[in-house]
Amino acid sequence: MELAGDHLELLPHRPAAGCCSRPPPPLRSRRRELAHHQLHRLNVPDHQVDAMRVGLRSLTSTSVSTRVAYSHRCSNAYSTCCAPKPEVIPVETPSSDMLVDSFGRFHNYLRISLTERCNLRCQYCMPAEGVELTPKSELLSHDEIIRIANLFVISGVDKIRLTGGEPTVRKDLEDICLHLSGLKGLKTLAMTTNGIVLSKKLPRLKECGLNALNISLDTLIPAKFEFMTRRKGHSKVMESIDTAIQLGYDPVKVNCVIMRGTNDDEICDFVELTRHKPINVRFIEFMPFDGNVWNVKKLVPYAEILDKVRQHFKGVERLQDHPSDTAKNFKIDGHVGTISFITSMTEHFCAGCNRLRLLADGNFKVCLFGPSEVSLREPIHSGIDDAGLKEIISAAVKRKKAKHAGMFDIAKTANRPMIHIGG
Repeated sequence: MELAGDHLELLPHRPAAGCCSRPPPPLRSRRRELAHHQLHRLNVPDHQVDAMRVGLRSLTSTSVSTRVAYSHRCSNAYSTCCAPKPEVIPVETPSSDMLVDSFGRFHNYLRISLTERCNLRCQYCMPAEGVELTPKSELLSHDEIIRIANLFVISGVDKIRLTGGEPTVRKDLEDICLHLSGLKGLKTLAMTTNGIVLSKKLPRLKECGLNALNISLDTLIPAKFEFMTRRKGHSKVMESIDTAIQLGYDPVKVNCVIMRGTNDDEICDFVELTRHKPINVRFIEFMPFDGNVWNVKKLVPYAEILDKVRQHFKGVERLQDHPSDTAKNFKIDGHVGTISFITSMTEHFCAGCNRLRLLADGNFKVCLFGPSEVSLREPIHSGIDDAGLKEIISAAVKRKKAKHAGMFDIAKTANRPMIHIGG
């Protein structure tokens, strides 16, 4: 491991030429000694040294609560996930080495989960019995969210997306949006929501700087909505989509997870939403997470969805995608809106990945499908300064893999439920 930065460079022990009478100390101990020595040589106060130790420990472990809940995870969980080096597409110009991984990918997009709570119980998101939620006292506070977000923005992040759980259930959402939108350098403040209570909150959220919006909707049939989400509320989601259009959001992105035998018969009905309205329907391949009973038989591949669209609509044309786009984007002749495909399972887009994730409990995750996490909350509570926090973030980013595993390996790899990670 090497910590990025000028002050902490942990080098492997190399014995002097001809020296073989005594074996070198264990590498981990040697690194600890070097880090301790360099910190004190730089006159770093003892309390910050202690905070750095907490941060460095968290680079190879998760928070205490996560370790208990996920103690079955293995340190070699990525063993099947990466090629030696992918064809990486450079994106943007990095303004900080903190956000550049070992493959040259610059990460200017941060997704922040504000809560693990949700007012729906979608089948692809959580098990029927629900999930154990992190106690509120162990979640990031308002001020901690703003502090961490500010570190990312001054380092080059220009897009933040608020997720959950369901972000609109967090009482201080408006205040968080107001503070985040005021960060110098941030261009896009987005949110992914289920839309249940959005229509009433959206006018104020827009005033607070929310300028991009994704609304999750997996069926246009009210009875099926209740079956898929285990709750009522279809009409409220449709109202929220219309409200967003009225308020000038363009496009309003509608996220739709397609599952065979559940809603794959509605694909063309969703495309019809784009005919007269500035809606971007985003068809998402069904992805495996803990507790959502993923099965490859439920997966409807992107190619199959696109083929069905082309059979029913004329003039379906591919648009030029940005190198960091997660979606394959298409327009249809005569339609105001567009359609897109998120192909995580059948055609990954890791080479242009520019996304990082901050979970509600303060854990930092560099890949959606990787189980590795590093706590930022624990070092903060131990008194770490911003420079130390940036070292921890940088080291985690540098360890990001070339690409995530194939879908069958992902299905066998322990990971959190989607509601814990954030949509």
